[in-house]
Amino acid sequence: MTSQLVCRPEQDLPVAILRASGVLDLVTGDALENAVGRCLSAQPEALLIDVSGLEVSEPGALAVLSSVVCRTAEWPAVPIVLCGAGPETTETIAAWPGCASVGAAASCEQALADAAAEPEPHRIRVRLRPIPDACRQVRQLVDQACTAWQHGEATATVSLVATELVANVVRHAHTAMEFTVGLRDGRLCVTVRDGSRVLPRPRNPGTNDTGGRGLQLVRELTDAWGVLPVPDGKVVWTHLTAGDAA
Repeated sequence: MTSQLVCRPEQDLPVAILRASGVLDLVTGDALENAVGRCLSAQPEALLIDVSGLEVSEPGALAVLSSVVCRTAEWPAVPIVLCGAGPETTETIAAWPGCASVGAAASCEQALADAAAEPEPHRIRVRLRPIPDACRQVRQLVDQACTAWQHGEATATVSLVATELVANVVRHAHTAMEFTVGLRDGRLCVTVRDGSRVLPRPRNPGTNDTGGRGLQLVRELTDAWGVLPVPDGKVVWTHLTAGDAA
């Protein structure tokens, strides 16, 4: 009998809520991962995943859940909270490598109340056209943001990272983009969402390949970076510790 898993997004912003119900196993894990990715692509203040209606059909299914949640938990400045998880699930998630930042709550209502009590993170978003002047616009935006957030020492590094990501869209994707710069928990985050599903690829060191040099620079300047495919394109994200950005 085919397993069924329903992932229903109930809210996107400011806090995203995703309710997962049905059977979670090695087959339906991909559906959960895709649903989580779509929620994160909107860059909410937090993502609440209601797993109270989730049936874990086999021991390996907990590993699937842990893998999906922990792999996406690195998404910049978007805390992930599991709502309604049983004791065994909570313990397994907590013990999984990379899951230290994943929270737990008895219900999404409680998690929403907790999120409302948190200080609002600093975040600026802007829509840009794929023209060369977009690079100048993001440099100016980063300078204003870092100054306002009292992290002027990071301006040069964050501006360079932002310029490279936006320039990649201008050169290769040729689509409108959404640029976001944010600060939360001491991390400066830069993300760029565009309408191309072609994934970027950094240049391999020691090769004569002239493409991907900008991404190689991004990788060297940031603590972490990644690409999140979404149905209408992709989101390239980066983050770096504010105090180390200089």
